[in-house]
Amino acid sequence: MPRKPFVPGAALVAAAALAAGLTGCTGGSGTDGGAADAKSGDATASSQAAEPGRYQTLPEACGLPARSTLRGMLPGDGQQVSGTEADKLYGGQADITYDTDRRVGCRWTRETTAGTRHLTLDIQRVVSYDSAVSDDDKAQETYDTKELAAQIPAGATGSASPGTPPPSTAKAKDAEANKTDKAGKAEGVDKGGNTGKQDKPSEASEPSADPSGSTAPRVLDDLGDAAFLNDKLITADSGVHRDVTVVFRTSNVIVTIAYDQWSTDKAMLPDSQELQDKARSLAGELVENLSE
Repeated sequence: MPRKPFVPGAALVAAAALAAGLTGCTGGSGTDGGAADAKSGDATASSQAAEPGRYQTLPEACGLPARSTLRGMLPGDGQQVSGTEADKLYGGQADITYDTDRRVGCRWTRETTAGTRHLTLDIQRVVSYDSAVSDDDKAQETYDTKELAAQIPAGATGSASPGTPPPSTAKAKDAEANKTDKAGKAEGVDKGGNTGKQDKPSEASEPSADPSGSTAPRVLDDLGDAAFLNDKLITADSGVHRDVTVVFRTSNVIVTIAYDQWSTDKAMLPDSQELQDKARSLAGELVENLSE
């Protein structure tokens, strides 16, 4: 049987196919190397991401203050309360929030013949959605906004622990009485010695009894990572009330304590030192509880 003739083109086609196969293998190896490089880059970017905050959840706010702390902050008229009444009084009323891992709160109120006291606790967990900004840094930005809004005097600092008391409350009350007396005289007294009708005091915001002392609004330098205290005396037609606020940050959590006392008798001004000491004591207790 005659042998088929050899066709050179077929050999060339086979050679080309072999070369293409070798090239394909080489290209596949290069693709794998590129994927490895991409994965390495992702790992590097991930390692450079900002650290998450310490807190990923929040505790139940109403259960944080100790019962003894609440009894001191919400004193009565000396009367005893039953177990059921005490549970309702000191159990507090929880705030309604949509995400209890991001924000929780609680409030307490006690009315007495001397006035009414309110205590409010707000706890916020701050989360940064920017990979270049840590949760702690974002929380510090939020804290700074609160401090700026409170208009805390620059350079005003103090210890977070109850320290040396300011001038006595009696002196503060005497000063307030003298100021009121001078205001009455300034309005005029008729020749018969009768004073004219005085206008009702309008609502006004005043600093604490001792603006230059330890009760003045200030930054607290030993409470959490950052903290400040604000103190305002409000005088209105319905009475007077002193509002003390302590705000502190620990990692990515910001806690706000609002504590006030109302008095229907304008001659009985709420004691700034007492309210501040109790609010700061609660703040120190909360820092320890959150650190556990």
